[in-house]
Amino acid sequence: MPRRFRASRTTAAALGAALTALALTACGTSPGSDGEIRVVASTNVWGSVAQAVAGDRLEVTSIITEPSADPHSYEASPADAAKITDASLVVLNGGGYDQFVEDVLKSAGDKPTVDAFDLYEERTGTHATESAEEHAGHSHGSVNEHVWYDVPTVDATADAIAVELGKLDPEGADVYTRNAEAFRVQLRQVSENTAAIAATHRDAPIAQTEPIAHYLLQAAALKDVTPEAFTSAIENGTDPSPASIAATRELLADKKVRVLVYNSQTVDKVTENIRENAENAGIPVVEVTETLPEGMDFVQWQTATAQSLADALNGAS
Repeated sequence: MPRRFRASRTTAAALGAALTALALTACGTSPGSDGEIRVVASTNVWGSVAQAVAGDRLEVTSIITEPSADPHSYEASPADAAKITDASLVVLNGGGYDQFVEDVLKSAGDKPTVDAFDLYEERTGTHATESAEEHAGHSHGSVNEHVWYDVPTVDATADAIAVELGKLDPEGADVYTRNAEAFRVQLRQVSENTAAIAATHRDAPIAQTEPIAHYLLQAAALKDVTPEAFTSAIENGTDPSPASIAATRELLADKKVRVLVYNSQTVDKVTENIRENAENAGIPVVEVTETLPEGMDFVQWQTATAQSLADALNGAS
């Protein structure tokens, strides 16, 4: 199983210097120097959203596509940095989640970008405040950066992509707008699934190993009762305290939660043990991930995840 890995500050500093040097020498025109419009996304999650808007007119390139990759700690290769630097449009999650993209962009000059986390903040009027230490640990105060699980933010991101592509390709502007509108209609299936959960299982207690699906659970009106000390430690790649592990195990053993939401993409012995505790107690486990499963687009993936959560809750009733 994949293990969460955090780059050391020394490694990160050396990488940053290499990427800066590459970015300064790479071509950063928009469109590309050959006239081609290049759209680059940090992960295949946002790549799928961008491709839904781009349609048949453009092909979107995603940097992270492997299910085993952890975007929090991903180290961009020189080839990755070149793709980002030479992109006509960069689509990223933001909020420090895919920091490798933000690091390259600092040296790439003025470049069109769509930052989903910025759109979330604009939409909600929420602004994360964090210290340098919190940023290094991927903690963003009370704001959860996994905004691809927030349907309104995904919708706003698709609209922003359509606007930017329309500027780069005026002849296709109407196509991009129509594609974004069609994508919005598809997103309704996800919202309908979460609304149905909220109508049937409002305030049902659940636990999770990591707060990846925060916005999905929020839309479904479910109550996360996992000790924050446990989920925060897992997300930040540190060891949870014995007390928080014991409290989480107790929730499962005593069947105080209906479902365990499990990030299957970044696991360790602690989260594997928590899953085992849930299964031994007969509590359904719903897997969530940070990149697209093979063969699925964004809407299919999110619809399936919401449906899995509904099925688990219905089965646990």
